Parts: sequence; structure tokens; C-alpha cells
Amino acid sequence: MHRPTLLACAAFLAAGTAHAAAGIEVNQLGFLPAAQKLAVVPAGASDRESPRFTVVDAASGKAVFEGALGPAATWDASGERIRIADFSALRTAGNYRIVRAGLPDSPVFAIGAEPYRALDAGAIHAYTLQRAGIALDARIAGPYARPLGHPDDKVLVHESAASGKRPAGTVIKSPKGWYDAGDYNKYIVNSGISTYTLLAAYEHFPAWFDKLAVNLPEAGNGVPDILNEALWNLDWMATMQDRADGGVYHKLTNKRFDGMVMPDRATAPRYVVQKTTAAALDFAAVMATASRVLAPFDAQAPGRSRRYLAAAESAWRWAVANPAVLYRQPPDIQTGTYGDDKVDDEFSWAASELYIATGKDEYRTRALAAAPGVQTAPGWSDVRPLGWISLAQQRARLKKPGDADGARRQILAAADKLLAQWQASPARLAMAPSDFVWGSNAVVLNQAMMLVQAYRLTHKADYLNAAQSALDYTLGRNPLGISYVTGFGAHSPMHPHHRPSEADGVAAPVPGWLVGGPNPGQQDARDCRVPYASKAPAMSYLDNACSYASNEVAINWNAPLVYVAAAMQVLER
Repeated sequence: MHRPTLLACAAFLAAGTAHAAAGIEVNQLGFLPAAQKLAVVPAGASDRESPRFTVVDAASGKAVFEGALGPAATWDASGERIRIADFSALRTAGNYRIVRAGLPDSPVFAIGAEPYRALDAGAIHAYTLQRAGIALDARIAGPYARPLGHPDDKVLVHESAASGKRPAGTVIKSPKGWYDAGDYNKYIVNSGISTYTLLAAYEHFPAWFDKLAVNLPEAGNGVPDILNEALWNLDWMATMQDRADGGVYHKLTNKRFDGMVMPDRATAPRYVVQKTTAAALDFAAVMATASRVLAPFDAQAPGRSRRYLAAAESAWRWAVANPAVLYRQPPDIQTGTYGDDKVDDEFSWAASELYIATGKDEYRTRALAAAPGVQTAPGWSDVRPLGWISLAQQRARLKKPGDADGARRQILAAADKLLAQWQASPARLAMAPSDFVWGSNAVVLNQAMMLVQAYRLTHKADYLNAAQSALDYTLGRNPLGISYVTGFGAHSPMHPHHRPSEADGVAAPVPGWLVGGPNPGQQDARDCRVPYASKAPAMSYLDNACSYASNEVAINWNAPLVYVAAAMQVLER
């Protein structure tokens, strides 16, 4: 999510271009037998009133299902005139294609017991390959092995972050963590929602993640692999707190973005920059959550949960004493800002997690404060729904279980709004044209995460069906016919804006990354020699390393992919 220099884009311009419009659009990985199964089919001008489609066995070509296409309609996000093919009644395991006269066959997809196992493991392993401060050997990384980069054992306190006990130029240690996105910097605000979502995924679906093996250095240590991965970032986050006062640095960064080089070749001085209210509150929320989720694994690290909770409360006290310290980019720093001028949602989220963890009345009021309007999905700058998710999940743990009722109402209001949009959409997608922004693929998956919460509360099938459509969209049921996850699906991005993928000499990009997706803002258009093919919201995408506005990767975009893939895999239909 961070703009590189024009020189870097020009020097490492990849051969990728915008994709042509798709034919038959379908989730290229597949479906569970009992899941809703929809495809999108172009509507021809000469179509009969009730045209048909056929599903055939991929190997033999034998027809296994035939159905009528839905009515033709135009999707305003793409300008396509389309019909829906519903083959939910097909439940037999196998590999299939959708056939329609006059169109190319669809990509092959599967129906089976665990269509998202490899996807979920791959999306988690992408974090492993994104670690700072570690050498990745071939046993862990295969062809993406690389030397250690950014040990961050000699980080300077920037003038904006100076304090009496840590004046400017003080050297501190702040190792580990994940590189935030296509760049090599580390940001507390974006780490907050990313790490929380992984922790929530485990908390909500522990049986799935207990058995989901990911190829990690720590595998086999008695902690589930998804939590091992989260711990790599939690360890870094802990170093970003100034224990003298509880404040938390906003980011650890170079003064400007690195070029398109491997991590070990990026050797510019690193700084911690400015303490902020948002960073302190995001930190407090995540550490309080971690104290709860990781408590069953304290035998592997005695006292860890207690330390996390103490750090969370210390950060909260700093935020209460400094309630409006907003990030302001220093003149000599040119990297990502994650600036947020409103922190009431961060106060709400942190209070919710601390109230769950401690039961203290000092957190309860802010945790239960009414939210303005209906917020349909979380994002790094709008984290209030994360508190609702936790309060609803932890109802039985609250001193007053009725305190979860407001969170339930907010979740259902958000989900009902999304459900109405899904039902009205010709593409059967809850996304409105205005949702196609920088990181639109994360928007659709965060919407799915809210729909999943509503399903978990009510078991209303349509919530889960709408969430399935969101995952289907990211995996190929979209106007470009592309699975937006590197290395997964018949057609996936080859040139993400991601420094290791461009600089490692491997033709295929680092796998398991969800790219940002269509973005009609096209903020990178002046920096790319290859033009976007369309400005239609759902078509404005460029598979090119120069396209940081549509083709970058980011830790907060992968997190809901991990969550939703698990939810679709394990929730009962």
C-alpha cells in the first residue's frame, strides 16, 4: 500500500498487463459438496429467454449437471450483461468445467471435502515468507529461500519519537515482525488488524487450525502453526512499546522506500517514528486479545499471557493520557503513513478487548458505547467491528453476558445491509461500486468476515452464501476471470508489486498473497508505462509490478483471506 519511487517502477517494470474480460467466471479452486455454487456467464444479445448451461466432468467431458441460467442483468460495477448459473445441487466430488454454447469452457474447478486446505495453509505461509529478521532456507521457503534481512537490532529513535529517557539517536532493538506490504517497513497500525484477524481465526475455528500444518521453522513446538506465525509479529510489536511510559511507536521504517531489491540488500538506517494514540490503542487491543487466545499455550512460554495483558493496560493508560496524538509525517520520512484523524473506533476496540480480558468497569463504558451509523466491515482505519466480533464471541466470559447484545445487533445490522446488496446484485456480490478502492479485495473479504459472524450467531444460510460469493469472487468469479491469490487457480497474478517477488530471480511470484484488486482510483497511472484497460470499478486492475494501487500485497489483506477460507471450509451448511 505504499508508493514507490518512479525510478523503481521504471527500472523493474514487469511484463504483465491488464487482463482481458473473462468468459465464464467461476471459483477456480472449487467448493464443498454442500456449499452454494454459482458461476457468472456472459449474456449474449441473442440469448433465448431461458438459456441453459452444462457442467461436465473435466476428464471425460461427460455432462453431469444441466440447469437454466438466471435472467440477464447489467452489473454496474463492470458494465457486463450477465446471467447467474446455479449448480448448488451438484454435490458429487470430482473435477468439472462449465460449458455454454458460443463461449470458451470455464476453468476447471473441484468439488470435494477440503477445497481450501492448501489455500489457507498457503495464505499463512505467505506471512512466513514475509518475515523480517530471519534467514529462510530451502526447507522452509523452497525456491524463495533468502538470506536474513533487516535484523533491526540497531534501530534509531527518530526525533519525532524522542523522549527524556530515549532522546533522538538512541539505539534500540526491534527485531522480527512482518514486512507490511510490498515494501520492507513495519507498521503497528496495520499489524494490529492483521494479527487480530489471525488470532480470531484460531479462536473461532480451533479444530481446523489445530490440524492445519504450515511449513514453519517452529512447527511441532506444541503451538498451532497459525499462532506460531502470529507470535513472530507479536514479538516485534512488544518491542515497539516504550516501557517507560507505555506509549507505542507508530512505525519502524527507512526514511524512504527501498528499491526493488531483496531484503538483505536493503541496508538503509532504520528508525522508530512518533508515538501515536492509534498505535497505542491498536497495540492494546491486540495484546489483550493475544493474552486471551494464547493463554492455553502458556506452558510453552510461562508468563507470556500475563505480560501481554500488562503491556495492553499500559498502552491504554498512555492513550487515555494522550487521546489525540495523531500521526503527522515528519518532513524527512517518506514512507507509508497509516494516518487516521479519528480514533474513537480504536478506543472502542481496545476497550472491548480489555473489558473481556479484565472485566474492569473502566473499560466497559467505552466498550459498550453506541456506534454511529452502520459499519459493514472493518479496516485498518475503522476497527470498531473487531470489538463487536470479540464481544459476541466472548459472551459467556463477560461478567454480564447481556453486554454482548449491542455487539450482536451491530453485527446483524451490518450483515443485513450486506445481504440486501448481495441479493440485489446481478453478480451476486455484496460489493457496491464505491467499495472498489485501494485494497478492494480486502474490502470484499472483510465484508465476508462480518457475514460469517452473522451466520455464527443465527445459522441463517443466506449469510454464509453471501460470504461464499465473496470468496468465489477473489478466486476467479470476477469480470477478469483471475484468482487474485498468487499461485492459486488457473489464472493468477504473475507480477505483484512486491519487492521479493520481483527481485528474487524466480519467475513465479511468492505464492499465497492476495493482491489489492480493482481500483478505479488508479493512483499509480502516472508511474506505470502500461495503461489500465478500463476504469470500470470491477475492471480497473493491472497485473504489473508498477501497479501499487491495484497489484500490491499487504498483511492486512491476507488476514481476512485466512479467516474466510477457514470459515467456508468448516462451517456447517
